[in-house]
Amino acid sequence: MNFEIRDMGPEDADSKGYVHWKSWQETYSGLIPEDSLARQSLERCRETARRWPENTLVAQLDGNIVGFACHGLCQDGDLSNCGEVMAIYVLREAQGLGIGKALMEAALEKLSAYDTIALWVLRENRQAIGFYEHFGFRFDGAAQALALGTVLRMIYHRP
Repeated sequence: MNFEIRDMGPEDADSKGYVHWKSWQETYSGLIPEDSLARQSLERCRETARRWPENTLVAQLDGNIVGFACHGLCQDGDLSNCGEVMAIYVLREAQGLGIGKALMEAALEKLSAYDTIALWVLRENRQAIGFYEHFGFRFDGAAQALALGTVLRMIYHRP
């Protein structure tokens, strides 16, 4: 199966929003409070995609958007000149095809002006943590308690 990684266009917003919503259902059920999961509605995800299409990569497989990654300047006050992978999701049905790896590589390339890249991950999300560790991300000790659970910061330093 061939897939394509590309910048998101306005025409991709509804499909990207669906992937965001569906991935949350697939990934976080049982990991975060059900009320937090319920607040992440399909229409809310689509509206977010329409309002902020910039700095988003999409993965297209057989004409359908099946994953995405968002990237940009890290807003954490204790880090300077740092990029951030703000989100990366692939539908469960498209996992295992190298799409997540290709999205992460493309996001890291988009952030190539930064020596350091950060991301936040839910402490209980062992699958995501293993994925990020594969790319060289390591915990730096920063944590935040959110309504959906505790998130931990991971940092990647370019060699």
